Amino acid sequence: MWHAIIAVFRSVRIRLLVIALLPMLVLLPLMLGITTLRWSGKVDDLLIVKVNGDLTIAHQYMARILETSSERIAALGVSVDFATHMAEPEGAHTYLEQERRALGLDFLYIALPGGGTIASSTPVAARVPGDWPVVTAALAGERKSAIDIFDAATLAALSPMLAERALVALVPTKAAVPTTRGVEDAGMVIHAAAPVLLPDGRHAALVGGLLLNRNLDFIDTINGLVYRDRSLPEGSKGTATLFLDDVRISTNVRLFQNVRALGTRVSAVVRGRVLDQGQVWLDRAFVVNDWYISAYEPIIDSRGARVGMLYVGFLEAPFQQAKAQNVLLMVLTFLAITILSVPLFLRWTARIFRPLERMTETIGLVEAGDLGARIKEGGAGDEIGRVAHHLDDLLDQVQERDRQLRDWAADLNQKVEERTHALSQANRRLERTTEQLVMSEKLAAVGEITASVAHEINNPVTVIQGNLDVARQILGAGAAPVKTEFDLIDAQVYRITSIVAKLLQFARPGEFSGSANQLSPCEVVADCLVLTGHQLRQARVEVVREDSGARRVLMERTELQQVMINLIVNAVHAMPEGGTLRISCRDTEEEGRAGVAISVADTGRGIAPEVAGRIFDPFFTTKRAEGTGLGLSISRMLVTRIGGSIRVDSVEGQGATFTVWLPAAM
Repeated sequence: MWHAIIAVFRSVRIRLLVIALLPMLVLLPLMLGITTLRWSGKVDDLLIVKVNGDLTIAHQYMARILETSSERIAALGVSVDFATHMAEPEGAHTYLEQERRALGLDFLYIALPGGGTIASSTPVAARVPGDWPVVTAALAGERKSAIDIFDAATLAALSPMLAERALVALVPTKAAVPTTRGVEDAGMVIHAAAPVLLPDGRHAALVGGLLLNRNLDFIDTINGLVYRDRSLPEGSKGTATLFLDDVRISTNVRLFQNVRALGTRVSAVVRGRVLDQGQVWLDRAFVVNDWYISAYEPIIDSRGARVGMLYVGFLEAPFQQAKAQNVLLMVLTFLAITILSVPLFLRWTARIFRPLERMTETIGLVEAGDLGARIKEGGAGDEIGRVAHHLDDLLDQVQERDRQLRDWAADLNQKVEERTHALSQANRRLERTTEQLVMSEKLAAVGEITASVAHEINNPVTVIQGNLDVARQILGAGAAPVKTEFDLIDAQVYRITSIVAKLLQFARPGEFSGSANQLSPCEVVADCLVLTGHQLRQARVEVVREDSGARRVLMERTELQQVMINLIVNAVHAMPEGGTLRISCRDTEEEGRAGVAISVADTGRGIAPEVAGRIFDPFFTTKRAEGTGLGLSISRMLVTRIGGSIRVDSVEGQGATFTVWLPAAM
């Protein structure tokens, strides 16, 4: 590959084109890319500056709310109306409830030094702890306000409704710190207190507070101040959120269409930066379900602990889309300029390189086999024209040499084909001779063994039958009680004699052949089942016979026996766990000729498609060391030699069916 690239750049044409186009196609895009990256970075910096300003506005608003809360409570504490009602204890509770509503607070009570209250807007405020730094400062004569976290018990002591309103169910949030909590029951409160002097001369603290959990008016006001109309591009939207720890307790971020994301949690990376390290986050962040340009700052309570976060941010997608559109516009502009200018330059340079291109094209055609291709650069008297003329002369000489070589190759191919044909015929004759030798040797060995075994069995069978007859004569009428046993012995002896006769018939077919080797295939199948009965029973194979053929065929009995025994044994091997063997023998016709079809079907493993095409090849076997691979090959040779055929139909995993068709004897 590298050699090809180097060869291309060695071309003078390519070098000139690279020199001419390098500034436009490489340097200019590189400059545009660097400029775009710098511009994109500046835009991102401006977005961070903007969101930092947004956070400053939100922070100032929250600080103003805290300052205003303490001022309003202090103003109430020094009012004449307050002093008048505090002189009447029975009306103090009602007065504080009225003022709480007027100030927009969630609770308002008077705390005494050492703990306890003397009046409250709610009847249960007497159980509120009095050790808050805000309250302590007011009792010391200094008004103060801060953010404090009230647990569920403290909220319930102020008002059961506050405890219920503060409860926020946690929503599983992607990328948040894992937690086993299911709800957030603490409350974030704007806590303010101012010193007051009671009518009896005692010093006390007027304490009030506003619960921020689910306080949507508070967060919507912040969002409205920070993100006024037209402060963001079309498609973007501003959001603001208050976090108690890392849980959204008041937000205008939407989880769904009209469902605010209360109970969702901030990502682990933001939590680590803001709550754990106490730093301000100014960067893009994944907020609930989308990316926002975000700003987070920690919220510090009256004891100096980081208890939550204040967040503002706006949707990033419109800005990214605007940047993508600008980049796309620059790319399209560059492409338009390139499309208009490059063709003009290429057209001008093409006139210089056209003769050379014609030479290259002609040489390519010759290499592809078109020896008649010529340059024919007519009339050109320059150096390139003279080179083209000489090249045409060389191509004429090459074409003539090619014609001569083709003539010599044709003569040589003819001689090779003749020799190859002769070798092929000799090879086929050798293969047929080898197959016949293998079959003859096998049959001879089987015949000798079978004849020897048959004679050895005949001798004891004859002795058994003779002694049985002697026993009948000696016992006479006394043999009646064991007549059944004697008859059973007779039947089994006859069965042994029949099997031995069939073995001899297989071993010495010449002594048993008749009718010019005309035989009934159905009878041969029955003999083969007798010879293979032990294997069938041992393999737990059930045999189903379907004999309807009456025609006879002209074939050596032993050859047909060899074919059928081979198919039956193969079927048994294909069913190692047992199965059913169906053997049918029926009269049929094939290609207009009368004959007999013998089908051997098993319920075994079947034959794979890639194996089915090779099972009749000599020495091909799937039984590894258990077979020679000659059984089916010899069987097909024996069947085709008398004009028959053998085929197999199989579906892998559903068994196989071998069908032997033999022509009927005339």
